[in-house]
Amino acid sequence: MPNKLKLYMNQLHHVDSHLCITFNKTSHNILIRNFFKGISRLGDGVFWYSFMALMLCLDQARALLPVCHMVAAGLIGTLIYKWLKVRTLRPRPFNVYQQISLRSIPLDQFSFPSGHTLHAVIFSMVAIHYYPMLATALIPFTILIGLSRPILGLHYPSDVLVGGLIGMLISIISFYII
Repeated sequence: MPNKLKLYMNQLHHVDSHLCITFNKTSHNILIRNFFKGISRLGDGVFWYSFMALMLCLDQARALLPVCHMVAAGLIGTLIYKWLKVRTLRPRPFNVYQQISLRSIPLDQFSFPSGHTLHAVIFSMVAIHYYPMLATALIPFTILIGLSRPILGLHYPSDVLVGGLIGMLISIISFYII
């Protein structure tokens, strides 16, 4: 790797780590910690699967395509993020920096990319595609899921950013396929 690129990557890593530590310090406040633990728990899938079930219960005929679209895009997202995690093997920030407190139990061993963020973006974008009026609720919820990851010590900000970008890419491609 050329020296300038290596220097640039080191600077990015330094900023990423510093931001992660800064975000995580906010979790020392028990109200912030518990709020984001709740958001993170909903992002585990509880909210999204309940949301899809509710959509089907309220209007099965109209909701079948959006729910199938969300499930298909979500499955693709799962395959991609799991493949990336075992290829990059990036340790979670709480395993690297002693000043980062783990505030929630991780679902897997590695950090890159954030699967919670990836799926939140996929599910939100697909749902908003079919039901634009949901944007005012789903966009802030998705942002909170992304913020919860470094606050709880589970991900670096770059994991969240890349997870979100991959989720956007999968969603956009899925609009042309489905």
